[in-house]
Amino acid sequence: MRRALPQLVLRWHVLALVRQHDPLLAALGVTQIEGDLDQPDTLARLAGISDAVIHSAPPPPQGTGDPRTRNLIAVLQRGKSLPRQLVYISTSGVYGDCGGARVSETRTPAAQSARAARRVDAENRLRRFGREERGLCRVSILRAPGIYAADRLPLERLHKGLPLMLHDEDSHTNHIHADDLGRACIAALVRGRANRVYNINDDSSLAMGEWFDALADAFALPRAVRLSREKVRRAVPPLQWSFMNESRRMDNTRMKRELRLRLRYPTVVAGLPKAPIEEAQCSG
Repeated sequence: MRRALPQLVLRWHVLALVRQHDPLLAALGVTQIEGDLDQPDTLARLAGISDAVIHSAPPPPQGTGDPRTRNLIAVLQRGKSLPRQLVYISTSGVYGDCGGARVSETRTPAAQSARAARRVDAENRLRRFGREERGLCRVSILRAPGIYAADRLPLERLHKGLPLMLHDEDSHTNHIHADDLGRACIAALVRGRANRVYNINDDSSLAMGEWFDALADAFALPRAVRLSREKVRRAVPPLQWSFMNESRRMDNTRMKRELRLRLRYPTVVAGLPKAPIEEAQCSG
């Protein structure tokens, strides 16, 4: 969300819920409200103060639901007026493994991890809130895949020398540059439709191994060794395998048509900080 702030403050008076004062936010002119979504009694000041909300807080790392989203909805409903628009940054993980199929927003979520199931719970709560308020608050959900930027790259995996899958057994992965995700949030505030889901991803169509080869080439690092799917499963940490084991190719047509978002970084080739990676791009 910090990527969107320089543009947001040009058009809105921005309030930010923070656990403690942040001098970087103060320098941008953001008004900070101290509170914690895990502690409902600290949230009272949020009631009725905003025309629009961007909800980017992830669910807690444990449990079956998302009490943070529940607590936010509860305090918004206590206000004399509701925000006209609420944008929630969710994850493409709600789709689960799609076997490499192209995925549009009409596909039914099929979360396969507790982490993704908590996101589904958050989405369901927010969409129910939007329906119950009968259009007074337009809820838009942005499903984002792997978010990257120059300061947000999984280079540690390459440094550790962890293996990747053979190309014929590999999973498809999706990406969005952090700057474009911030711009998508702003577009959704203005043009997002009520109870509408949007895939927020670039135009790349990469196998996971191709993505890491692109990173390796861009930073002059050795490419990861390729092994069979089963050998990779045994070699990488379980959490990492949960990401590697899911394959899908997200369709961003609705994002372009309804939010009218023109990507600044339409492919990872355009978004990585160094250029000699064209051979790593896959045509899909």
